[in-house]
Amino acid sequence: MPFFDQIKEDLNKALKGKDALAQSVLRLLIAEIQNKRKEKRYKVFKEGMDEKELEEKTKLDEEEIGTIIFQEAKKRKDSIREFEKGRRDDLVQKEKAELSFLENYLPKQLTEDEIKKQVQEFIKETGEKDFGKVMSALMLKNKGRVDGALLSQVVRSELSGN
Repeated sequence: MPFFDQIKEDLNKALKGKDALAQSVLRLLIAEIQNKRKEKRYKVFKEGMDEKELEEKTKLDEEEIGTIIFQEAKKRKDSIREFEKGRRDDLVQKEKAELSFLENYLPKQLTEDEIKKQVQEFIKETGEKDFGKVMSALMLKNKGRVDGALLSQVVRSELSGN
């Protein structure tokens, strides 16, 4: 089943089960996906293009939807940090619950040891010592499966020889 269809089906289940958290998160997620589709539609639209062709060219693939979910999870993590600074425990709990729910839709995240192994292998194979190049190559390779802050920390550590 395509990812977007699964999200819509889960929303229907949440509506039937009266799960307010799931309803809220899934509605927001669907809205973000639809906004991304509209954005893509405006970019590819050409005069004389029929609706079927336009629909086909603006369909989001699984990776694009995964990226949207990853971005939403990242927003929650950022909000949690800010709310913790502001000592807003009520909002911290809400954001943590939403993050936990979104993580069900994310691919399994790499552990620090897995990241370290990849960084070491990449440096050994390429001989690359430039932080930016190592980061961009590994972020691209592990799109949606790695936390950028953790990867950055590991890359810095490995490049400095620790």
